[in-house]
Amino acid sequence: MTEPTQPATVLSVTDLTPNVRQLVLLPQRQKLDFLPGQWVSLKLPISPHPPLNRAYSMAEPASPSGELTLVFDRVPQGSGSNYLYRLQAGDTVILSGPHGKFVLPQPPGRALLCITRYTGLVPVRCMLKALEAIRDPTPVLLVAVGPAEDELLYHFELLSLAVSRPGFQYLPLVAPTEEAAVALVADMLSPLLPQKSKAVPLLCGTKAFVHPLRQYLIEAGYQRKEIKIESYG
Repeated sequence: MTEPTQPATVLSVTDLTPNVRQLVLLPQRQKLDFLPGQWVSLKLPISPHPPLNRAYSMAEPASPSGELTLVFDRVPQGSGSNYLYRLQAGDTVILSGPHGKFVLPQPPGRALLCITRYTGLVPVRCMLKALEAIRDPTPVLLVAVGPAEDELLYHFELLSLAVSRPGFQYLPLVAPTEEAAVALVADMLSPLLPQKSKAVPLLCGTKAFVHPLRQYLIEAGYQRKEIKIESYG
């Protein structure tokens, strides 16, 4: 069965960091109803056998206007991200979705332990904004690792949220590689896990980041099915 697609208009282009860009899109035919944490597939007219499919999570919860906010980093040799970096307001892209099962646990109630690497923060940020909009009191510990200090996404927004929202803790970390990021997070979590053992882990980032940390949590006493992940690359 062919996956239903539709065109979407680029409304705005914004640089969030030196290597991360935000696109705001408006689907032209049908508004997408999605859950925070889900993603859309962009069908890019490039590669030897187009389309080139690329998945991007929504950074903002669903809005009445139907706009979709996508965020991605520029990969030096990445044909998909380099194509997207050439888009301007008024251009059109083809998309499908929403897709994905990386969503907030239902029913809510248990604390959340969110661990992200670079743009893996995007779907978690969407979840946080959704929780904030309904003043959900669920305790959240967010460990967000960036490749450099100037590449920490939403850093000041999250610092502000940590001050204004009771129960929200934000631990920004910097590590240049996936291996270093895994080691740093493991060291950070070691003294925290006994008190966070009842929290629901949500991990998002590259496979080289997410999979070792999932194994670390399993060895720390979590059941595999308890750990929600979204990985790529």
